[in-house]
Amino acid sequence: MDLDALGRCVSTASCLVTQTTSGLIAGLLLFLVAAGLTLIFGVLKVVNFAHGTFYMLGGYIAFTTLQVTESYTLAVLAGGAAMAVFGIFFERALIARVYGQDVLMQLLVCYAVVLIFDDLVKMVWGADFLAMGMPPAFQVPPLFIAGGIVPPFYAVLIGIALVIAIALAASLSGTRAGKTVLAAAQNPTMVSALGVNTDRLFAVVFAIGAALAGLGGALAAPVRSLTPGMGFSVLIDSFIVTVIGGMGSIAGALLASVGVGLIRGFGTIGFPTFTDGLIYVAMIIVLLLRPTGLFGREVV
Repeated sequence: MDLDALGRCVSTASCLVTQTTSGLIAGLLLFLVAAGLTLIFGVLKVVNFAHGTFYMLGGYIAFTTLQVTESYTLAVLAGGAAMAVFGIFFERALIARVYGQDVLMQLLVCYAVVLIFDDLVKMVWGADFLAMGMPPAFQVPPLFIAGGIVPPFYAVLIGIALVIAIALAASLSGTRAGKTVLAAAQNPTMVSALGVNTDRLFAVVFAIGAALAGLGGALAAPVRSLTPGMGFSVLIDSFIVTVIGGMGSIAGALLASVGVGLIRGFGTIGFPTFTDGLIYVAMIIVLLLRPTGLFGREVV
């Protein structure tokens, strides 16, 4: 524990900007994965333990697409689109068969998929760490804000993540399709009785959740190494975010993701050996004060 270093950092503009940027990029990339996870749970009531696999595959597909096309934009779009298609197949072939069943059954099905695709990744891309590298367009000098260093790539990622967050929230609350999704989350039987094809709706929601995770993996690929099993750590963080924010709440996922990111950003300064512990402490405190999470609703 080094509270003096933390105090010096928060009182110095350059350190404050640098660590805040680092925390925001970690938090907002985590939000993309956690938003998909909480959307799937909120509508389908399924704990998708395989969600980290979508993140991993999105990164690897982006890596391969960049090698073929030399376009990072196409690589990101390919990662998200491929996971949307895979999400539909995964939901129809497997998850649809365990709706309403015991959570343990859902976890076993998802965990089997995790193990299978971790091994498939090793077969296709190998077991070694892979690095995408920074896209050429972003190989430029960093920005300096109040003396703090802000890589242009980080600024772009933060902007993209915020745009996606705003678009997702606006779509859910301001469009007919979004309101149908929210209604299905509350009472799928009634929505089905009104003529909505809930099977198709569930597949689309799962595809959107999977696409968000794939986008997260693709966007993070230039700044994080690719390795089989990399989805597990982000899955754990996503569950923490979902629990803190409230199961099924997109707004809660955004707030919790940013909070977790900032804890990581500044925790490495003041608590370098206890950063992960701080996140779990924050989760425990939230659950003690509000068991349903910050924006969660109590199930009646």
